Amino acid sequence: MLGLIIAIILFNFIAFKTNKRLTANQIVHLWLFTIAFQSNFDVYIDLKYHGYWYFTDGADWTGILVHTVLISPVNMMFLNWYPFKRNYIRQVRYFIFWLIAILLYEMFTLLPEPWGYFYYGWWNLWHSAILNPVLLLILLGYYKAVCKLEDRLLARKK
Repeated sequence: MLGLIIAIILFNFIAFKTNKRLTANQIVHLWLFTIAFQSNFDVYIDLKYHGYWYFTDGADWTGILVHTVLISPVNMMFLNWYPFKRNYIRQVRYFIFWLIAILLYEMFTLLPEPWGYFYYGWWNLWHSAILNPVLLLILLGYYKAVCKLEDRLLARKK
């Protein structure tokens, strides 16, 4: 639990302190999207198929912290620093850096308590390595869609 609390405080502090790109509207969209997407995914992989779990196998109150205040600020940092206006190679390098960082963090969460809080059933790090790029691409696509909607709304107001 200690590792989770430190990560929540650190990730939220960094995400909000360094944010220069994301508007309040985008942050709310991103936060709610992350909670909904992760919760829906975890209903199947965690609760139904027991692939992994937080703290204890099955639903528990402490897992709510992971779903509500841990992943969203990480997504904020990823999008805030993403080199949208840079060349493709720079974007790919940035993407790979984040994939490695996420896998390293996942390895940290597997440590014994009080630092770790994540446990594998049949899931393993290779599953995450394969799935994380897809999840980050979905996040990028969602962010771009929100930006387009904002642009359309602002264009109508002019």
